[in-house]
Amino acid sequence: MAKAVKKNVAATAVLDKSNRYDELKAMLDERRRVILQEVQGRIRGVRAEGADRPHDSADPGETAEVDIQEDIEFALIQMKAETLNKINEALARLDEGRYGHCYECGDEIAEARLRALPFAVRCKDCEEEREVAIQRERTMARRGSSGFFDLQR
Repeated sequence: MAKAVKKNVAATAVLDKSNRYDELKAMLDERRRVILQEVQGRIRGVRAEGADRPHDSADPGETAEVDIQEDIEFALIQMKAETLNKINEALARLDEGRYGHCYECGDEIAEARLRALPFAVRCKDCEEEREVAIQRERTMARRGSSGFFDLQR
C-alpha cells in the first residue's frame, strides 16, 4: 500500500509539472503572439504614415514634430522587440528545463512573479539586491572624484 501511495504522489508531481510547463508555455506563446502583432502593426503604421506624408511641403516646425513622433514610435518598437527577445529566451529556458529558476540563487521564482513578468530571470529578493547594487554604482559614478578628497593638494 505504501508503494502505491508513493507512485501516486510521484505521478501527481510529474503531472503537475507537465501541466505547469504547458500552462507557462501557452502563456509565453500568447504574450509573444500579441507583442509580435503589435510590433508588426506599428511598423506598418510608420511605413504608411511615411508614404502618405508629403516630404517637401512641411515647415521646419512640423518636420521637427514629425521627427520626434517617429523617434518615439521607433523607441516603442525597439522596446517591444526587446521584450519579444526576452520571451523567446524564456521559451528556450522552458524547453531546457531551466525556466522559473533564479539565475543568482537557483531557487524557484514565485509563480505570481512569472505570471506578471513571464521572462523574469531572478527571484524577487535577488532582483531587489541587484537593483540596489546598480543604484549604488550609479550614485558612486555620479559622485566621481567629487565625493572624495583630492589627496594631491
